[in-house]
Amino acid sequence: MLSQIFRLAYKRRRVMIGHLNVQVRAPEPKMKFAHIVCAGVWLLAGSAAAQQGDKAIQKTTISLGTATPGGGFPLYGNAFAEVMNTADPTLEIAPRNTKGSNENIPLLESGQLDIALVAGEPAYQAFMGIGRPATKLKILTAIYSSPGMFVVRADSPYKTIRDLVGQPIAFGAKGSGLPIMSRYVLDGLGLKQDEDFKSIYLDHAGDGPAMVLDGRAAALWGAGIGWPGFAAIAASPAGARFIAPEADEIAEIRTKHSFLKPLTIPAGSYPNQNAPISSVGSWSFVLVRDSLPDDVAYHLARTLHGAEATLCQKLAQACETTAANTVTAAPNVELIHPGVLKYFREIGVVK
Repeated sequence: MLSQIFRLAYKRRRVMIGHLNVQVRAPEPKMKFAHIVCAGVWLLAGSAAAQQGDKAIQKTTISLGTATPGGGFPLYGNAFAEVMNTADPTLEIAPRNTKGSNENIPLLESGQLDIALVAGEPAYQAFMGIGRPATKLKILTAIYSSPGMFVVRADSPYKTIRDLVGQPIAFGAKGSGLPIMSRYVLDGLGLKQDEDFKSIYLDHAGDGPAMVLDGRAAALWGAGIGWPGFAAIAASPAGARFIAPEADEIAEIRTKHSFLKPLTIPAGSYPNQNAPISSVGSWSFVLVRDSLPDDVAYHLARTLHGAEATLCQKLAQACETTAANTVTAAPNVELIHPGVLKYFREIGVVK
């Protein structure tokens, strides 16, 4: 087995270990056998070995599914990959645009992705087996909370959710988790997304702000801190007004859908947003394929925990990406990958 790996690494320069892409530079003729053995051991461990001078540097390439360009997931995914790759040169996390949460889940389940960003509502449905068999996917980390709300132009006449009834609303990209969240929120208020509104589902998340600004849509639905669609409208000359459920509406929504949590967007999260905004929402996650080796998941959790402060500096919403928040946000601690749980127990966030 070991000799076969050496031959593949030498001849093809690229091998597959499980579903991890492994890149190997062909060794120089003078490379000593001891160095080859070292590379072979790392290959068996599911890592890649690249040559730098006469030393082997192990490299684990991990595919990361995000979403369509212009949305929050690609923004986060690119920052996550950059910080992780810098923090640990043995990692090569490669972001990949997808259609979003609803595509990421089956891509993970079929082994076409190693890890992926998934919004809270699709993750909840997959874990609970709602409308589908329960998934075996596991949680690597919670990434950030996602309080949902609408944004309209500042000069718009609309001030409440019910003011938007009958209007064209951009509910997010097809396949993303945003339209699923909005459907639960509106259902909690006795409203039907595709009957009480003129629903628009985007091919690309980045198309939404222009539709609001030029009048093709009365409002755009989104979620969270630093969400690009909200930021684009708030920073425009037209300005923005945010519309979220009122306090009594939050209670009404949670009576029907208790998995939606009360969440707050702090003041100053967007240009000219001078007061905090209360709403409901959920936590989004990085999920991993269930066959991801425990040692790889452990390695990722350890690297991420060490890079939490750097990731926070890179992206405001990523300040919520912590080991402690992951334990709090997980619907059940057993849904966290065993390799991640092992690390969490070592640092004391799980007993």
